[in-house]
Amino acid sequence: LATKLEKIAKEKGITFILPSDVIVADKFAADAATQTVSVDSIPEGWMGLDNGPVATAEIQKELSDCKTVIWNGPMGVFEFEAFAKGTFDIADTLAELTGTGCTTIIGGGDSVAAVEKAGLAEKMSHISTGGGASLELLEGKVLPGVAALQEA
Repeated sequence: LATKLEKIAKEKGITFILPSDVIVADKFAADAATQTVSVDSIPEGWMGLDNGPVATAEIQKELSDCKTVIWNGPMGVFEFEAFAKGTFDIADTLAELTGTGCTTIIGGGDSVAAVEKAGLAEKMSHISTGGGASLELLEGKVLPGVAALQEA
């Protein structure tokens, strides 16, 4: 799927970023053993639970020129401190961008929880827990609640 999306993005002139490095863990737990590895070098039996520092820097660089950012989904398992840095670093970047006039829209319960946990919710332009609905609206789908308001 990622390869297909990369191809579509390239055809449309869109930058599509996949992590180049990740923080991996030997188990899904706060006390897991961790290491930073290239996405091509994830050890057998380990799982990627956050962006690595190189991937996060690449994303921050791409965000730096944006006028509008829609963020739906944290970078990692921010609920565990060992896997929160990628998410919180992107949240910090978005808060800074909002201060320069960028419109930042945070969609989805996990993303909202992440910016709240980072103490940055007040610094975003708009926050909505309706992540899936927000994405459907952007796709051009008619949402039942919106349709009902339009018919009223």
